[in-house]
Parts: sequence; structure tokens; C-alpha cells
Amino acid sequence: MKNNPATPSCCSSPQPQTDSPPCCCGTVSSPPHVLGQHNAPWVEGLINTPAGLIPKISTQLHIGDTVGSWKARWGIGRIKYRIKPGLYAVGNPTPESLVLVSANYKMSFDCLRSQLTGIDAWIMVLDTKGINVWCAAGKGTFGTREIINRMQIVGLHQIVSHRKLLVPQLGATGVSAHQVKKLSGFKVIFGPVRAQDIPAFLSAGLKATPQMRRVHFNFRDRIVLIPNDIVGLLKYAIPVAAGFFLLSGLYSGGFSIERFLSLGVWSAMMIIGVYLISAVLIPILLPWLPGKSFSAKGGWIGLVFALIMGSYAVTHPVLYESPLSLIAWLLIIPAVASFIAMNFTGASTYTSLSGVRKEMRIAVPLQIIGAAVGMGLWITGRFV
Repeated sequence: MKNNPATPSCCSSPQPQTDSPPCCCGTVSSPPHVLGQHNAPWVEGLINTPAGLIPKISTQLHIGDTVGSWKARWGIGRIKYRIKPGLYAVGNPTPESLVLVSANYKMSFDCLRSQLTGIDAWIMVLDTKGINVWCAAGKGTFGTREIINRMQIVGLHQIVSHRKLLVPQLGATGVSAHQVKKLSGFKVIFGPVRAQDIPAFLSAGLKATPQMRRVHFNFRDRIVLIPNDIVGLLKYAIPVAAGFFLLSGLYSGGFSIERFLSLGVWSAMMIIGVYLISAVLIPILLPWLPGKSFSAKGGWIGLVFALIMGSYAVTHPVLYESPLSLIAWLLIIPAVASFIAMNFTGASTYTSLSGVRKEMRIAVPLQIIGAAVGMGLWITGRFV
């Protein structure tokens, strides 16, 4: 039997006196019938529907959104940069308006709403645990089960008269379109890769061009990953560098302050250096680095860095201990860089899930062996 939902009305309109909770555009408490996050600067009001009150959101990004995205890029509060899952309204949607599906990672949500100026639509936000669409699809949080669950929670059948969902193409790996159709009656339509193509996609009658379907990993796509990787990697680099710094003072005669201050600083610089070089140069030079696997590409960066630093140390006796230490760094640095390079597998178009698993089975044991042998030689070099 076909639903007959009432056309929603914005809270800015006078509301009749009823026994139902009032619909207000001002500051309100958090009533259970609001089907989304309503106490945010980007919420313009509430829309009344048969299923409950829907937050009406702005398509204009403000300074708070820009700062929030910048902080997330630098890994500051990134895990908590999320919005409440639920249903949101853009423009003045009706029961015939399209439903777009998104993740509750706020940067994904902002990217979508900022492209919908002049468009009347509903946005159903899934609970992806604050993870973006592509990664959440791989992890399973942006998937068939959550779509069905969220539709039931927001009462989507009561709000729209059609049975269509526009799902981002990057979420396709987690969504089984035929299962969604079977379990809910809603047809899944996969939209373009980039949110900026949505207006053209809608204007073309939900038809995508080949360019809209193509996933790129160009220079800009790669360099935006650098800040988050620098911050994330330094959390591990600093303790490791501190360990090398302290151990550098040890030698066969006990502990030397002179060695501690010279070799300790040098060893710490080697560790911090390989982390920073890997985080910056690997994404920049990725297409041109030798090898097909990420681990091999990172290994080349590490080897070049180790050779340059080693050549400098050999010409400065205060930094050069023994051939053992030199060989140790030639094993440790490429192993670390190789491991760091594999961080980019989840953000690129260069690999598949099976390819990543295959690479890890081969590369990780070699990385562990290289780092372990190198560490052993470095420690031995303190006493030989």
C-alpha cells in the first residue's frame, strides 16, 4: 500500500496548537523526536514531517567548518570530528525529493552539503563511527545493514513517497544494492565519485559520465594526506628517537656524555628524519618511485636517505662509529620507510584489498627482519 506522507513545513511558519511537541527554530532542548543533530551552527531550523522533526541545514560553509576541517587534516580531534547520524533537509524538500546517503564524518558531510545550493533534498547520515565514506565502506560501517537500520530509525518510508536512495560510488564496496531493494523496497542509485559532480549528475537525470565514475589520486589528492600522516607518525617517532638518543651514550667503557650529546642527537635526527621524509616525499613522488608495491617505493626513499646521511657521517668522525653502525642504519631506515609507505594503500587507487593483503604477507616479515637485524648491529656497534 502506498504511503501518503504529508508535505513537510518549515518551523519558520506558524504552527497550529496541538498536543504534539512544538516545532521551534530557536534554541530548544534535545527532544527524542528530532531525527538528527539540531544544536549546531549549520542548522537553520526544523522541518516537521510525519516521522518527526528534521534539521534543515545550510549549504554554506563558515569559518568554524573550515577550521574544523583544517584541524582534522592535522589529526587534531579527527576521531571525534563527526555529526549525529539521522536525517537532514537541504532547501525545501518534499516527499518527492531525492534522498542522498552520507557518512557521519563531518568533512564528508560538509563536502556533500556544500554542493547542494539551490537543490531540495534529504540527506540520510549513517553511523560510520566518524569515518569517511570510502574507508567506512571497506570497514563495513558504511554498508547494507546500516542503511536498512538508519531507514527504520528515521522512518524514511513515512517521509518520502518514492523509493530511491542516492549512494556515493565510493561506498559501493560496502553496499549490496539488491539486498537493500529486497529488505526495504528502496532502489540504490550510485552517484558520482566527487560531490562536486552531483548537481550535473542530477541535471542529467541521474546519469553519470565516465569522468564522474573515475577515481583519481593526483598530486592534490596525495598532498592533503601529508599533515595527518606527519602528526600521526610523530607519535611513534618521538619515543623511538628518544630511545636511540639515550642508548647512544652506551659503549664498552660504560656511559659517555660526549657520545650521548653527539651520537645521541645524530641518531634521533635519523629516526625523526626518516619519518618526516617518508610522510612528505612518498605521497609527492609516489607515481615515479621504482616498484609497483608501496613497500618497495618506501624502501627506495629510505635507502636513498640512509646513503646520504651515512655518507655525511663517514666524513665527520664525531658521527661515525664503526662499519657495523653504518650497516645498521642501511637496514633500519629502509625498513621504517617501507612500513610507513604502506599507510597510503587505503587512500590510493593503486591497490586492491587482495593486493594489499598479498603485499603485507611478503613485506611485513622482511621489514621486521631488516629492522631487528639492524637494531642488533647498532647495539653491537656500541661495544665493538
